[in-house]
Amino acid sequence: MKIGIDIDGVLTDIHRFYLDYGSKYSYEKKLQGIKNLNGYEIEDVLDGSKIMYNNFWNKYLKYYQTKKYTREFANEITKKLKKQGNEIYIITARRQEDKKYTTKWLKENKICYNKVICTKEKLKYCIDNGIDVMIEDCVENINKISEYIQVLCFDNPWNKECEGKNITRCYSWYDIYEKLQKFSA
Repeated sequence: MKIGIDIDGVLTDIHRFYLDYGSKYSYEKKLQGIKNLNGYEIEDVLDGSKIMYNNFWNKYLKYYQTKKYTREFANEITKKLKKQGNEIYIITARRQEDKKYTTKWLKENKICYNKVICTKEKLKYCIDNGIDVMIEDCVENINKISEYIQVLCFDNPWNKECEGKNITRCYSWYDIYEKLQKFSA
């Protein structure tokens, strides 16, 4: 089976990062604090502008991409999946210029994979490369991709309304593993 895996919100807990570092940033900049616990982007969480968003990532992007750990058991499960003969494609919307940090981070966190793809066009990549199932948290991507292939929706506050054909909600990496075993049976 060919498995696509997103990074931010799936391999990492970006929601926790937004709350922790967003509140720190807000305090330091004397902003109004957390406005939306369910926000998908930092400007939604802090109710800020694009300038604030850019300043936040200028300050914390490298740290986030190089120092934040994966979710519990992500490395263990990717290793099991590879050992079973599955192909794992890390399909992220991160910028191509961040690929060096990303591949280093994946190696340091012992995430097993075949290839890293940096693209905003996840649906196109999945279709063109025969991905069987995508593990994703972004509402837009879940809805688009699920029209064509199975999606495991990694539960996050911003994607609670994602339901429908080809969408299966998952809550942890062992939950993902269990559901993938049923798909391949």
